[in-house]
Amino acid sequence: MKQLPLNALRMFESVARCGSFKQAAEELSVSQSAVSHQMKHLETWLGKPLFDRSGSRPLLLPQAHVLADTINRALSNIDIACENLSTPHDTRSLVIAAVPSVAVCWLIPRLADFNSQHPDIATHIVYNLEGRQVDFNKVDLAFTFLNTPPSMPNHDVTLFQTGISVPVCSPKLRGNIDKNKLPQTIISAGLLHDSTIDGWTDWLLRSGYQSNSPISGPVYEDFNLLRTAALAGQGVALCPLALIASDLESGQLVQLSSTAINEDSNYYLIKRKATSDDSASEQFSTWILNTLDRRT
Repeated sequence: MKQLPLNALRMFESVARCGSFKQAAEELSVSQSAVSHQMKHLETWLGKPLFDRSGSRPLLLPQAHVLADTINRALSNIDIACENLSTPHDTRSLVIAAVPSVAVCWLIPRLADFNSQHPDIATHIVYNLEGRQVDFNKVDLAFTFLNTPPSMPNHDVTLFQTGISVPVCSPKLRGNIDKNKLPQTIISAGLLHDSTIDGWTDWLLRSGYQSNSPISGPVYEDFNLLRTAALAGQGVALCPLALIASDLESGQLVQLSSTAINEDSNYYLIKRKATSDDSASEQFSTWILNTLDRRT
């Protein structure tokens, strides 16, 4: 077989994953024309087209998707092999992907305990961002937030924490809220929204509050931003009890009502099935469950 055009294949994988020549060029730090040239070179080498160029932008043809998936898996395997080779023999590596709320509010404050118990395991924490599928070729474990438990062959799925969320605010703001007129005075204190206004819409309905006035208040893209705003006394936020337990215990946040939302949503820990009981992922999973049992 002719020598593989490795540079073109690498660029093609980036184009397929990024969804455009422009984004692939930015990722690879090359010009867009260079990417276009390499794609034409690859099509010539293969003897068949990879893109439908009839529209305003090139689109992957079905056979191109198959090639892209194959290259992506191959590159992932190469990446893992290089990582294993470069890691000292007396150190094991553990890559953990976590939704930002779990990473900042729960995992990182407790990670020193795991590291002290397992100094031979090098932990790498990365974000598990909403809408982006976790690549378990590169990640050992992942914390995610879902309405139903995921069904994933060859993976273990464990309930980590419930997603039950209630209205909370700073102690200073609490003085402006009348417990006998909760919906009205909570609204007057200012609503803080996590990504969308849907959470507060649901909570107000469950509280029996009816109004023709639109829901207002700042919207935060990330829960950690929302929590920071609540701690700063900028309004009332709907927060998962499991993630703000320390804030409630320390008095930095105050729970205003037992009416909750997200009772059916939970945080899950997903990991590849371990090949042995002493694997790094298995030891981390055991540590997590023990930590939860201690209610810390």
